[in-house]
Amino acid sequence: MSMSRMERLVVIGGDAAGMSAASQARRMRGPDELEIVAFERGHFSSYSACGIPYWVGGDVPERDRLIARSPAEHRERAIDLRMRTEVTEIDVARGRVRSLALETGAEEWTSYDKLVIATGARPIRPDLPGVDAPGVHGVQTLDDGQALLDTLATTEGRRAVVVGAGYIGVEMAEALINRGYEVTVVNRGKEPMSTLDPDMGRLVHTAMENLGITMVNDAEITKLLTGDAGRVRAVATEDAEYPADVVVLGIGVRPETTLARAAGLPLGDHGGLLTDLAMRVRGHENIWAGGDCVEVLDLISGRERHIALGTHANKHGQVIGSNVGGGYATFPGVVGTAVSKVCDLEIARTGLREKDAHRAGLRFEAVTIESTSRAGYYPDADLMTVKMLAERRTGRLLGVQIVGGEGAAKRVDIAAVALTAGMTVEQMTSLDLGYAPPFSPVWDPILVAARKAVTAVRKNAA
Repeated sequence: MSMSRMERLVVIGGDAAGMSAASQARRMRGPDELEIVAFERGHFSSYSACGIPYWVGGDVPERDRLIARSPAEHRERAIDLRMRTEVTEIDVARGRVRSLALETGAEEWTSYDKLVIATGARPIRPDLPGVDAPGVHGVQTLDDGQALLDTLATTEGRRAVVVGAGYIGVEMAEALINRGYEVTVVNRGKEPMSTLDPDMGRLVHTAMENLGITMVNDAEITKLLTGDAGRVRAVATEDAEYPADVVVLGIGVRPETTLARAAGLPLGDHGGLLTDLAMRVRGHENIWAGGDCVEVLDLISGRERHIALGTHANKHGQVIGSNVGGGYATFPGVVGTAVSKVCDLEIARTGLREKDAHRAGLRFEAVTIESTSRAGYYPDADLMTVKMLAERRTGRLLGVQIVGGEGAAKRVDIAAVALTAGMTVEQMTSLDLGYAPPFSPVWDPILVAARKAVTAVRKNAA
């Protein structure tokens, strides 16, 4: 009887999706059944990119706390993880990848039976004069975070400009305030946090200004000015200059699909890889993809979206690893839940914003309420504002946004479950939620909003 060659899984990307897939595949198939080779171009594996702003700001005291599993720990599990090695080409026809060892310059081809693409996302760097000057930083990887901290440690001035006011921009603004910097945020939108409707973004704007952050909205950067030794010294818009000793780019990210595009793999409207429910790249039996490099189905609008979040990346990895390992799993899609904070203000959203609902052709009612995180008479009851969108006539929940004090953000999970279940706002008013004065008013803020939405839906049903 002839011995068949052992199957080889190749993984491109050593962070959340890639290493979750490798680890899950290894749990299902031992080293004598499946060889696993993984490539990571950076210095770190399996780390929390979401934790970088909190490390920079000092809430997390040391970098290594953000690392879930080191390269050595992966190797102990018989995963051949090759660090500082970049995959430069995928040869789909011959089932192989070309890699470049960044330290030595050595190149080699590695064949695969099964391939996982987990190349992540890359920060958007506008093509502007001065954007590559010393002192200008993106914040996507632990290497980026370390480079920023090195700059902060060696820069004498204390003026920082953050470009962009999404999650990263807002979190980095807070981190730099915590470091004692004067912070200006330059934002092209009408209000910070474009993932919220502008009326809710306005609450974030006010909170940021109360922290001493200077908010510049409706402003587009035109160039970055440099001074001594080519270092950045200011950020310029059409009509103003903002002095800067350090600049952080928080404009957002795009799927890193350069390799996939060159290999002719299918990409969506947002530039992310398209997969089926099993996370298999469409039209390719032995290639899977997950994490920030893919597009996912929005369960509310029925459209593909690009959402770069560690929660999805880890789930994708679990699904891929199960399928590669001979089992079966699917990733049905997302409702778009995300939470953040700026100092004591918690920010949360799930489902559709008003403009998303309009774009999807949905008719809806939008209501906003103010409530408290605890019974009003209980000490430290914080205010929160809840906005809820419900479909006209049917009353189906379409989206929720919450901005408020402690206890606000994680309430959005109630709405995320209701959205996933396809509940109406009327059904939500009957939800048996936990109540005691230290945790909630008798009517939880989510239910207060649902009651108001029911009234709006009924009034317009006629």
